[in-house]
Amino acid sequence: MLRWSITFLIIAIRAAILGFGGIAGTAAGIAEILFYVFLVLFVISLIFGPRKV
Repeated sequence: MLRWSITFLIIAIRAAILGFGGIAGTAAGIAEILFYVFLVLFVISLIFGPRKV
């Protein structure tokens, strides 16, 4: 998931450099959403990860 977030961030940067504002904004928004989803899943995995009983 983090890989997808980084991929969309790179797409957004390239689109912004080339002047495609709409595409850059959309790709940046997708990257931001994926990053937050990854962050939530990471925290959940830390909480409910391997436990010794």
